[in-house]
Amino acid sequence: MDRHSHTYRHSYPYLIDSGTPLTYDPIYKDKKHPSVTVTKKRSVDDLEEADLRGKRVLVRVELNDSSEIPATAPTIQYLINHRARVILCGHLGGHGDEVTPSSLRDVTPVLSQVIGTTVVMASGCIGEEVEEMVAALQDGDIVLLENVRMYKEEVENGHCFAEKLASLADLYVNDAFQTTSLAHTSTLGVTKFLRPAVAGLTMKKELDYLVGVASHPSRPFAAIVGGSKLSSKWELIEALLDKVDILLLGGEMIFTFYKAQGCSVGSSLVEEHMFDLAMSILKKAKDKKVELIIPNDVLISRLNTRDTEIKQVSVHSIPNGWRGVDIGSCTIYMYACHLAVAKTILWIGAMGASNISIGTESVVNFVSDVLDTAIGLTVLNVLAFQAVAKLLAELSDKGATTVVAEGVSIASLERLGVADKMSHISRGGVTTTALLQGSSLPSLLALDDAV
Repeated sequence: MDRHSHTYRHSYPYLIDSGTPLTYDPIYKDKKHPSVTVTKKRSVDDLEEADLRGKRVLVRVELNDSSEIPATAPTIQYLINHRARVILCGHLGGHGDEVTPSSLRDVTPVLSQVIGTTVVMASGCIGEEVEEMVAALQDGDIVLLENVRMYKEEVENGHCFAEKLASLADLYVNDAFQTTSLAHTSTLGVTKFLRPAVAGLTMKKELDYLVGVASHPSRPFAAIVGGSKLSSKWELIEALLDKVDILLLGGEMIFTFYKAQGCSVGSSLVEEHMFDLAMSILKKAKDKKVELIIPNDVLISRLNTRDTEIKQVSVHSIPNGWRGVDIGSCTIYMYACHLAVAKTILWIGAMGASNISIGTESVVNFVSDVLDTAIGLTVLNVLAFQAVAKLLAELSDKGATTVVAEGVSIASLERLGVADKMSHISRGGVTTTALLQGSSLPSLLALDDAV
């Protein structure tokens, strides 16, 4: 059978219109795909021992989540192996007024264990005591500065604070990709005073995959985009329409697309002010010859009740008082059919209403019947999540490049045992989305361009 023209017949017990074949005729050859214009950045492994031995290196790291700490190890290990004197700078909470910054003191022993060497803790980020501690560092030593967001000048990107912080070091490494969308002192301000200013190894991997996927993917290139609100995803969707061959939509935002076309969606979440934009996206996909796939069946749950009953129905058959909360098994199978030919797959966003929980037994029954698996999580969108995660893992084994990004739970992927099957799991959060949709990342632009 020609891989560019497939006909599939449904086989799962819960499928709607199970006798209707799904025909897929992609048209990739005639498309033109604009690239993401991100200049390649110099990275820490471009620096040799002659560049690093005896040098004080200020390293911006991501410490805001304990799961992110191991990702700091490769860059730090590279620096100490090349006899640099490492000054770590990070944050824990404290962006604006809504989150109180916490001390990094408890992070020190965790870092020491992860890196395999002693990390000493400073009492602050600037000042005489900190300067003396840094001056006492020997080659291969590591000091962790206190939470940089304890200084209000950090978020303000204050010139004086930047100069004082930069004065501790000879050069700069940013390995906190999430922070590159911020114009803060420790991510942007210090680069005015320190050169070289390069990316760490974790950031380098993020950029290699994300820019690579967006600019020169192996084709066909498919993207799966979920989320509850179209208002938070429309810029990404429009950007992806210039790059992908197949676009699969999920999450509660799909009901805005259906309602915009005059369909009844029961009591599902709808953004009426996004109707015109939804129709514009549908037209743009058609004009650009993108295979845009919107779910045709969904799981529904009663609105404002603890009733654990769930049903699978056509998107055109959602009764009032019921809310669409996940994509259905017919849609999952349709996804699988379209993704089967893809060589590059990007997954961003949840497929269902992840803030709603139901009884495990109901979920397990659905998952068992559709996927022949009995892994039961209590989040309502478990069916779609498990299906998509396992599908991408299988496609990775077959040679596809699979990139998972913002809105997809890394912990859940690990629980399913498929995290290590993905080509890359981005930890950039909204920064990943910003990069893919072409938004400016000031602290990334501030790093040295590759020669």
